[in-house]
Amino acid sequence: MSGFFAFFRATPPKAVAPFSEQRFRFVRWQTFLAMTVAYVTFYVCRLSFTVAKSALVELGITPTELGMIGSALFFSYAIGKLVNGFIADHANVVRYMSLGLLLSAGMNLLMGMTTNALLLAIFWGINGWAQSMGVGPCAVSLARWYGCKERGTFYAIWSKAHNIGEAMTYMVIAAVIAGFGWQMGYLSTAALGAAGVVLMLLFMRDSPQSCGFPPINIIRDEPQQEEAGGSVFKNQLFAMRNPALWTLALASAFMYIDRYAVNSWGIFFLQQDKAYSTIEASGIIGVNAIAGIAGTIIAGMLSDRCFPRNRSVMDGFISLLNTAGFALMLWSPHGYVTDILAMIIFGATIGALTCFLGGLIAVDISSRKAAGAALGTIGIASYAGAGLGEFLTGIIIDKTAVIENGTTLYNFSTLSQFWVATGLASALFCFVTAAIVARRHAAEQQISLPS
Repeated sequence: MSGFFAFFRATPPKAVAPFSEQRFRFVRWQTFLAMTVAYVTFYVCRLSFTVAKSALVELGITPTELGMIGSALFFSYAIGKLVNGFIADHANVVRYMSLGLLLSAGMNLLMGMTTNALLLAIFWGINGWAQSMGVGPCAVSLARWYGCKERGTFYAIWSKAHNIGEAMTYMVIAAVIAGFGWQMGYLSTAALGAAGVVLMLLFMRDSPQSCGFPPINIIRDEPQQEEAGGSVFKNQLFAMRNPALWTLALASAFMYIDRYAVNSWGIFFLQQDKAYSTIEASGIIGVNAIAGIAGTIIAGMLSDRCFPRNRSVMDGFISLLNTAGFALMLWSPHGYVTDILAMIIFGATIGALTCFLGGLIAVDISSRKAAGAALGTIGIASYAGAGLGEFLTGIIIDKTAVIENGTTLYNFSTLSQFWVATGLASALFCFVTAAIVARRHAAEQQISLPS
C-alpha cells in the first residue's frame, strides 16, 4: 500500500542543469497544452449524461430518476473538489489527474451497459468524484509552472477548456447518439477520456523541478510565497488561516448564485416575464456562454499587466459591471437587442469572475504548496452558494406567484432584487479581499525594508 501512495507523490527534484529559457518554454507549453486538451475530455466525460437523457427517458427511466442520477454527480463533485484539492498539493499531478480521467472514462463505459437507475446513480456519483480529481491538479500545475505576472493569462485560457468540452458534447457526442444510439455515445465519450489520459502521460510534466529546472519563483525572480516554510501540510494550514481566502470564498459563493440563476432560470424568466418563445429565450441566454470566452481571456491578460499582485481590485469592478448587465436584463422591458446586450455584458464578466473567484485569486494569495487546498475551499463554498441560490429561487418563485382564472402568473420583482443583491454582495467581498491582500503586501514590504 505504501508503494501505491508513493507512486502518486510529487516527483522529487532532479539535479538542476544549466538553465535554458528555450527548453523551459518548450516543456511548459507542452505541459500546458496537454493539460488543457485533457481537461476538455474531462468535461465531455462530465456532460455525456446530459445529451443521453432523452434516449434514457424513451427506455423507461423517469424524470425523477434522471434528477437523482444527476444530483449524485453534483454532491460528490462538491465534496471531492475540497478533498482532492488538498491531495493535489502533495501529488504528482500528471499521475493523479490521469487516474481521475481514467476512472471517469470507466464510469462512462459502465453507464452505457445498464438502464438500472440505481446503478446509473452509483456510477455517475463515482464519476463526480473522479471529475473532482481534474481541476485541483490543473490549478496546482499552473501554480508550479507560471509566475504571478503571467499566470492570469494562462489560467484564463485553460479555464475556457470547459466551453470547448461543452461544445464537443453538445455537437459531437449528441450526433453520435442520434446516429448510432445512446450506448455508442457513452463508448465514444470513454474513448475520448482514454485518449486524454494517454496525452497527459506522454506530454505533461509534474513541475519544473521534476525536469531539472529551478522553481518558478527563482526562474521569474519573484518572492517565494511558502510563508509557513517546510511541509505542504503546514502551508495548507497556513492558507486556511488567511482571512482573504474566506472573504474570497464568500465572494465566489454569491457570484455562483447569479451564475446559476442565469444558467438554470434564465430561459424560464425570459419566457414568463418577457413572453419570449423557447427558441428566442435559449438564443438570448446562449449568448452569455460565447461572450464568456472572450471576456475571460481579455480579463486574464489585463490582470497580468495591471493587477498581478492583487487581482481582487479588478475583480470588484468586474463584479459591479456583471451585476449591472444582469439588472439590465431583469428590469428592462421586452427588447431583443437590449436583452442580448445585457447577456453579452453578463457573459463576458461572469466568465472572468468564474476564472478569478473560482480559482485564480485563491492560487495567487496562497503559497504554491497550498494551491489545491485553496482551490478546493473556494470550490465547496461556490457550489454551496449555487445550491442555496437554487433552493431560495424556487421558494421565492412559488411564494410570489398568483393564480388568475386558472393561470399561474409569476412576479419576478422580489426575485430580481434578490439576484441583484447577491451580485452586489459578491462585489463587496471582492473589495474586502483586495483590502486584506493590499494590507498584507504592505506589511511584507515593511518587513523586507532594511532597518
